[in-house]
Amino acid sequence: MPTDLLASALPPAGTPAPVLAMFGLGTTELVIVAVIGLLLFGSRLPSVGRNIGKSITEFKKGMKDASDEISREDSAQRPQLSQDQMERATEEAVRRLKAEQAAQQK
Repeated sequence: MPTDLLASALPPAGTPAPVLAMFGLGTTELVIVAVIGLLLFGSRLPSVGRNIGKSITEFKKGMKDASDEISREDSAQRPQLSQDQMERATEEAVRRLKAEQAAQQK
C-alpha cells in the first residue's frame, strides 16, 4: 500500500525533471551561481550574509515605524464621538436602511 501512494506522487516516466521555480533556473545554473558567489566573496561570505540580514531587519523596522506613524495620524484626525453621538448615528443608519429596504419591497 505505501508503494502505491509513493508511485502516485511521482511524475510519469519520461517527463523532464522539474525546474526550480527561482527565476526559472535549473539545478545546474544554481550550482554555477553558487560557485561564482563563493569565488567572489570567499571568506567574507559570513559578514556579507550578516550585513544583508541587518539591512533586512532595519528595512522591516522602518516599514513598521512608518505604518505606525500613519495609523497614529489617522486616529488623531478622526473625530472622537461620545457614546450618545454614536448611538444617534447608529439609529439614523438603521432608520435609513429600513427606509431603503421598504422602498425596494414596493
